[in-house]
Amino acid sequence: MTINEIQDEVIEEFSGLDDWMDRYQMLIDLGSEQEPLADEYKTEQNLIDGCQSRVWVQCDKQADGTLRFTAESDALIVKGIIALLIRVLTDHTPKEILDADLYFIEEIGLKEHLSPTRSNGLLAMVKRIKAYALAYSAC
Repeated sequence: MTINEIQDEVIEEFSGLDDWMDRYQMLIDLGSEQEPLADEYKTEQNLIDGCQSRVWVQCDKQADGTLRFTAESDALIVKGIIALLIRVLTDHTPKEILDADLYFIEEIGLKEHLSPTRSNGLLAMVKRIKAYALAYSAC
């Protein structure tokens, strides 16, 4: 699936939830379903600056040239947000990730319903993922 197809799928899933408490619960559920990040990747290098809670993102380049992201957070909603980002962007090439317009964030109302500190954290997570893509595109 393309990044946009996955984004459209996410938008569709959230569109059935009118109440933001339900959307938060969906984020919490997504975070709970995510595989925990191995302790060896919970390093200062993988820790994202700009997040109120602790968020680690690990990126590995696969044999086919796509990037695989794994992550973890100590906050439930943030863990759900990073799980969504990973779902949309993992298993794509650095170029696809760098070219991606992450419109799902706006479409599902994430930007307007997050606290300012969580919004800053979301931007920091996107920035880190794109930085990994940029670094791997140079290889």
